[in-house]
Amino acid sequence: MNNLITANDLKTKGISAIENATSGDDEAIITVRGKSKYIVISIDHYNYLRECELEAALIESRKEYKAGKYVKESIEKHIKRITSA
Repeated sequence: MNNLITANDLKTKGISAIENATSGDDEAIITVRGKSKYIVISIDHYNYLRECELEAALIESRKEYKAGKYVKESIEKHIKRITSA
């Protein structure tokens, strides 16, 4: 697997280790003591994933709105409701 970076490689080679590991892919896995610990992704891939996450949230919100699962209230009541838990 070419997209693996050991913590030691990251320490000694720095950003070039990341660039080499992500050259053929959008992501690389950083391993610490042989175990997958972190993932590095390109900013383009991050933005794509973030957009997908926001789209999913929008779809869920629209479903809840259509199902009548919302509260209509003043700002003051809203703040009071969400802060008194």
